[in-house]
Amino acid sequence: MQNLTAVLLMAHGAPESLDEVSPYLRNIMGRSPSKEVIDEIKERYRLAGGKSPLLEITQQQATALEKSLNQNGKKFKVYIGMRHWHPFIHETVKQITADQPERLLALSLAPHYSKLSVGAYLQTLSEALSAADLDIPVHEVKSWAVEPALIAAFKEHIQNELAQYKDAMRHSLCLLFTAHSLPESVIKEGDPYPDEVRATVSAIVERLDLKTPIIPWFFAYQSQGLRPGKWLGPSVEETLGNLGEAGCSHLLVAPIGFVSDHIEILYDVDIHFKGLAASQGITLKRIPSLNSTPLFIKALSNVIQSHLPEST
Repeated sequence: MQNLTAVLLMAHGAPESLDEVSPYLRNIMGRSPSKEVIDEIKERYRLAGGKSPLLEITQQQATALEKSLNQNGKKFKVYIGMRHWHPFIHETVKQITADQPERLLALSLAPHYSKLSVGAYLQTLSEALSAADLDIPVHEVKSWAVEPALIAAFKEHIQNELAQYKDAMRHSLCLLFTAHSLPESVIKEGDPYPDEVRATVSAIVERLDLKTPIIPWFFAYQSQGLRPGKWLGPSVEETLGNLGEAGCSHLLVAPIGFVSDHIEILYDVDIHFKGLAASQGITLKRIPSLNSTPLFIKALSNVIQSHLPEST
């Protein structure tokens, strides 16, 4: 289509029913998982509502983003593609090919670059484009960790939640930022992921008022995967023990490595971490996920506009 820019939002993908858990895990692991692993992950999804809302939320984000980008004329069409579940990236590329856009912008909904996450999405996209023989300019967004509107969105959610705590609670209130852990080997390979995550945290903290009264803040990695070996730390589990000893009886969690509700939020934080915290006398709450809130859609729009030629 003349002067049409295709925008591809890429995410991990997630099962939409308990029956889909086993084939979903097979896609991630590249082999059939054990019954024990299947049963464990199924139970997590059951406790979190029986499915993941990730696809529905990503569709809402795409709809809101397309509306935002097309305020001054219909020049953009937004698609979604998942790496590990439907709609797979290669399935969406076929649709993009049929629409014949003039250019494609690829944006992972993970703001922080790692070759194991964003890099893997882009590699999957490259393979799909080659298979589809789609020869158009492709603009890749590798990182948007400190996009101002993204930082503002997280700051707004944190401030709103901090304001809910009564003065009597604030002397024992702590703030914990979290992001998805990755194998520790990424550090030895020079992967920028740890630095990118901490850049996001630093940018948020600079804009928050955590000094009147002083609210201590911490950072930890969550949701370590099934791959053997050491993973980036400290883990949330380790950190919760230290927070209890430090006198934090109220804890606000800000999962800044995630932009949508999915299992790492709805089970790992809302169920698993909350239970661990309670066992140590800590009341845990978390900020709402960004999902399709206006400021987050603005962040996506800003990133896209900044990565396209000015003539677009």
